[in-house]
Order: sequence, then C-alpha cells, then structure tokens
Amino acid sequence: MATISQQPRLSVVIPIYNEEACLDTLLQRVSTVCRTHFSTSYEIILVNDGSSDASWSMIAAAADRDQHIVGVNLSRNHGHQLALSAGLQVSTGETIFILDADLQDPPELLPQMLEKMGEGYDVVYGQRISRAGESRFKLLTATLFYRTLQRMVDISIPPDTGDFRLISRRVVDHLNAMPERFRFVRGMISWIGFRQAAFPYHRDSRLAGTTHYPLRKMISFALDAVTSFSILPLRFASHLGVMLGITGLASLGWVGWSYISAGAIAGWTSLAALILIMGSIQLMLLGIFGEYLGRMYMETKQRPLFFVQEIRRSTPMAPEEENPVHRMSERLRQGISRKPAA
Repeated sequence: MATISQQPRLSVVIPIYNEEACLDTLLQRVSTVCRTHFSTSYEIILVNDGSSDASWSMIAAAADRDQHIVGVNLSRNHGHQLALSAGLQVSTGETIFILDADLQDPPELLPQMLEKMGEGYDVVYGQRISRAGESRFKLLTATLFYRTLQRMVDISIPPDTGDFRLISRRVVDHLNAMPERFRFVRGMISWIGFRQAAFPYHRDSRLAGTTHYPLRKMISFALDAVTSFSILPLRFASHLGVMLGITGLASLGWVGWSYISAGAIAGWTSLAALILIMGSIQLMLLGIFGEYLGRMYMETKQRPLFFVQEIRRSTPMAPEEENPVHRMSERLRQGISRKPAA
C-alpha cells in the first residue's frame, strides 16, 4: 500500500466551488479510472475554493474514508486559477492530471492522454471538437476570445482549450516557480514550452448545477489573459494617439484656412461632438494604461497568492523531515511565497 511519504505516479488536481451536486459522481468516476490504471499509486487533490454549500464537509468526509484523497480548504474564495495553483503546489505526483469538477471533461480520457504523453510529450492538452450544453453566445465569445488572443500574443496558445490537461512533474515545478498573481494557467503552461501535444475530444454538458463563469467573470478572465501575455493594447493606445494628433493638426489647418477664406467658422455642433469623441477616446486610453498600472501595483505588494485553512488526509503522517505533504501543509498555512526558491 502506498504511503504519503512515497511519490505517487499520478496527482489529480480538481478545484471545487459549490459543487456538492457533482462531488459523489466525480469521486466515483475519477477513483475508478485511477485505480484501474495506477493501482494505489495516485492521489486526488480536491481544492475547496471558499464554497458556501456542503462541498467542504463532503470533501473532508471523503478524505477521512479514502487515503488517496487530499482535501485542501482555502481560507476564502480566491478564484478558479488560484485554487488550481494551490492544488498544483500541494501535488507530489510524477504526472499531474488537471480536471474540472463539473465533469464536462471526462476523466475516462486519462488512459488515451497517458498514451499520447508516452510518445515523449511533457504536456497533453485537451482540445475541444464540440461543446455540448453551451449557449451560442458562450460558443461565439469563446471562439472570438481565443482567435483574438492568438493574434495579440507572441506565444502559441492553442485555441478551444481549457485547463483540462496532463502535465509532467518538471512542467509543474516550473509553473509553481512563476510568481504572478493574475494567473492564466493555460497560457503560462504554453509559455513554459517543452513538447506539447493536442488531444481532440468532445466536451460533455455539465453534470449538475450552473456555470460559475458568468459574463462578468469571463470578461475578467479575458483581461487577465490579455494583460498577462500582451502589451498590444498599450501599443494600440500610442498608435491611436499619434493618429488623433495628426487628425487634430489637419483639423487646425482646416479651421485656419476657413477663417482666412470665409472670415467665419461654421459648424459649432460638429466641433462640440468632435471634442466629446476625443475626450471619450482619451478616457479609454487612460483606462488601458490604468489597467496595466493597477496590476503592476498589486504585483509589487508581494502578498501570498492564497492562504490554506486546512489540509485533510487520512493517511498516517510520516516524520516531518520525510513527509513532503506535511511540509507543504505548514507552508500553506502561512501562505505560499510568490518568490521561487533560490
């Protein structure tokens, strides 16, 4: 029987937020796949991201029953990407399988993804062929987002992908050493590099409940992606400023010529409208600069990314000096440092 002081072959990392309706089915399906292909050498890390339902009590009970389940309870709701980052920090497996709790990404695809990784890849990411149960608006905005992002960044971020992927230990170690607060994990993994391959699949509809990504969160997530990997909006602001400056000089020349030739200047309504438009554009440009400046300000605080209230696991603890999960638990209680170890 595997003990906690031994490195498991597989870590499954699953962020959880108000998923009590999915948890029993999720654990049953994931555990079945892991037992079939990894015997006892696996761990399932469930990160409770400040759920307001019974998710944590269910996770804690499952961790008490099953030595392969690790429950991580964050101090409050930090958001999906930081909850995922917390799970990756706790993980100790040679290979890490990232999964969402709603079971839209079938855990039963793990064997085929492992087979693909066996061809020499460090990352095998799920690429959606179809997306069942999602509105046309969601599908359209997702398509526009990925296509637009691809044109804005200097790295290759595959379209139609989420966080559903299989990654090697060395990729996770590099990812854990990256300090930024506004995290777009799928983009960060692409930025790290190494050999990466797509795994096409059909995405299922959500098992239960409703999406935790309403329009507001989708916009915030898109801003994190753009500002983390592109300065194109800043370049756009400077280029637009030059164009408006040239337009202003041309307008000044036209006003002067009209005054000289006609002695009077008509069109005060159009002039007022032009002033309002110019003012709006200036405020928009200030907003772009402010977005980047605000994120720089938050980064300079150097606060921990998250705090962990409790780590739950039923396996008897090994001595502290031999137990990586115990050491990680103590670190997490004080907050993960955002600086990579020297």
